[in-house]
Amino acid sequence: MSNGANNQTQLVTDKYFFQASAAEFKKIPGCPIAYWASASIYSAFDCAKRISDITSLHRGISTGNTDLFARVWHEVPIENLCIGANSAEAARLSGARWFPYNRGGSFRKWYGLGVDILDYEDDGRRMIEAAKKGESPGFRHDGSAEYFLPTITWTALTAGKPSFRLIEAGYILGHKGSSIKTADSSRLAFLCLFNSNTFERFLEYTSPTLDINISQLSSLPLPNSFEFSQAGNVAIGLVNLAKTDWNSYETSWDFTNLPLMRPDYRQPKLNLVYQKLRVVWREMTLEMQRLEEENNRIFIEAYGLQDELTPEVPLEEITLTCNPHYRYGNNKSEEELEALLLADTMRELVSYAVGCMFGRYSLDAPGLILANQGEGFDDYWRIVEEKRKRPDSHQSSVLSSQSSTVSDLKKDTEDCLLKTDSFPEHWKLNTDSSLSGFSPDQDNVIPMLDGDWFTDDITERFREFLRIAFGEEHYEENLRFVEQALGKDIRKYFLKDFYNDHVRRYKKRPIYWLFSSPKGSFNALIYMHRYQPHTVGTVLKYLRDFKDEKLKARKNHLEAVSISSSASQGEKTKALKEIEKINKILAELDDYERDVLYPLATEQVEIDLDDGVKANYPKFGEALKKISGLSR
Repeated sequence: MSNGANNQTQLVTDKYFFQASAAEFKKIPGCPIAYWASASIYSAFDCAKRISDITSLHRGISTGNTDLFARVWHEVPIENLCIGANSAEAARLSGARWFPYNRGGSFRKWYGLGVDILDYEDDGRRMIEAAKKGESPGFRHDGSAEYFLPTITWTALTAGKPSFRLIEAGYILGHKGSSIKTADSSRLAFLCLFNSNTFERFLEYTSPTLDINISQLSSLPLPNSFEFSQAGNVAIGLVNLAKTDWNSYETSWDFTNLPLMRPDYRQPKLNLVYQKLRVVWREMTLEMQRLEEENNRIFIEAYGLQDELTPEVPLEEITLTCNPHYRYGNNKSEEELEALLLADTMRELVSYAVGCMFGRYSLDAPGLILANQGEGFDDYWRIVEEKRKRPDSHQSSVLSSQSSTVSDLKKDTEDCLLKTDSFPEHWKLNTDSSLSGFSPDQDNVIPMLDGDWFTDDITERFREFLRIAFGEEHYEENLRFVEQALGKDIRKYFLKDFYNDHVRRYKKRPIYWLFSSPKGSFNALIYMHRYQPHTVGTVLKYLRDFKDEKLKARKNHLEAVSISSSASQGEKTKALKEIEKINKILAELDDYERDVLYPLATEQVEIDLDDGVKANYPKFGEALKKISGLSR
């Protein structure tokens, strides 16, 4: 073999050959065989301070029975939910049953994922009692001294990159949603450190598996000299961007209104509204990318890893829901990403419109309107009027961290229960002297059928919403814009896709329930918070009206056409085919009424929202649309 060939072979061999001293391995906690680590990495680990030297890390509660004690916040009456209690005493005095519950979550940095709640009334009395009875094996009341305090959390088990988030006051810590306690003055700076690519690189050596545990985090190094305020200033912008994004969607308890409805963007043409909003979303994404890269640069320099790392952050790691690269993945073209984002934004508009139809939301006041068990039409107008009189208060009041006496706590906890009577200035809706004219459905039953059989059919109500929200002048153009984004006309969307989208959006804990016959010839939607024992009877009235009046009247008309001397043969043939179709529908609906809906209506089924969707939904059996994991 020639010398040239030998040299080439040596180069290839050297590329995959590493030399490292066993003494170097000892510098990394746990002594992993990190033979690929550079001298800069070893130097960073060979430091004076570790994370655990100036922070403390805490595991949270293990309920032993998640189905019994945990919910998603939208399942329960809002009056039973407390947001922002800053101590166990404040939580007790609130009288609430449900409190935010940190269970970890998916890949999202800085802020968000607050949807879970825990039954922690009287310091978790029900869980403790169940554990004593052996009903919740595995119950552990860990970390209770750290509950309700602001902190930093992360997702312990992750299939991708690590992500750390700010947790505001009021949360119960979960076993898979542990916390890092820091001084108030340095919390944001530590959040920046944990979300930097420097910290991610360190975790590659200490946490090579999918599980990021407390001991691994606590042993990671701190820079020898570092000014925390430098990173803290960056964190403020990052957290604010993430918080604005998270609260722009109705699955957040701080949601007040749809971004498309903001006065800042409002125009008669919906496509122009979307264009303005899309520009803002793009600017938010690029600003977060800029700040994250600045943050990476700060810590690369602090640890002396300029030869090891670069500060760039790809768009798919900018964890804003309004960023399509993160939301849908980066394996699609720009055109595909934009189409997906537009379609989802129109689905969110439709969902918000349905919320207005049921009175959960309003075009005349911000935030939640009807969100307690059994509230109805009359309550809607009372709550709207109250909100219009107090447009500058806050949707959810956070307890003052300065409260020190019982009297102070009592005063603060009166504001702890989630309020729905306010919103920031830039979210203001129609709060002048006139009302929009869009009213919620009176009987809490909205038919969802294949034609204009009822005046309060969901398709007709959406059209009404669009006219009132954006005006009559460009109504047809606006409707066409929505339908083109969805890829189908609005009635077909409601019949084929809406409920599946709703179930996905609410993580298989839907707040709107669909009564549906076996083949879907009859569908009617209800809002579970407005449910009353007579609601099934109201659905039954709609079914009978549709079946016994409207369908049979249509059938009689077609029979007349089929024997009319003035009708053409083509018209007669068409009429006979439709008669055959109607006969099949009538048979389906007769069975649905006799075997399912009528017996259920006579039962006058009671539900308790605190029991959760998983307990309540199956009570209605085959009357409701089947959902995997919910229906019996």
